[in-house]
Amino acid sequence: MVQRQRTFAFEITASSSASATRLFAMVSDGSRWVEWARPVISDAYLEREGDPAPGGVGAVRVLVRKPLVLREETVEFEQDRRHVYRLRSSSPVKDYQGEIRFIPRDGGGTDLVWRCSFVERVPGTGPVFRAGLRTLVQDLAKRLVQAADH
Repeated sequence: MVQRQRTFAFEITASSSASATRLFAMVSDGSRWVEWARPVISDAYLEREGDPAPGGVGAVRVLVRKPLVLREETVEFEQDRRHVYRLRSSSPVKDYQGEIRFIPRDGGGTDLVWRCSFVERVPGTGPVFRAGLRTLVQDLAKRLVQAADH
């Protein structure tokens, strides 16, 4: 019997006193990740600018978390509202996609919704990778909010 590869997803939510514009700028410009994601991300830079520059559609950011070097490409970009990216590096999962939505709150601040999905490459490994990725993204969201709020 052949086991089918399954799709996994999770969603992280956070709230910030910062504007959607500030949060969006920190996330969409890959070169800025070292400002807020250290020590989780030890280095970050743009391999290619997108449209609009710097982090729009087609932008490729490189995030380093030794020994990993991740390349992510922006595939959808709605200024100050939504940033969607796909993993372009080889990985133990396939079809990884992340989406970060920025929802302005009445009275100020922003709600952040970070959703990720992927297909397990090896049947049965999805739950472990989902748990690890969820922990990583939860930590990144916390660091983003803390940096934006200060």
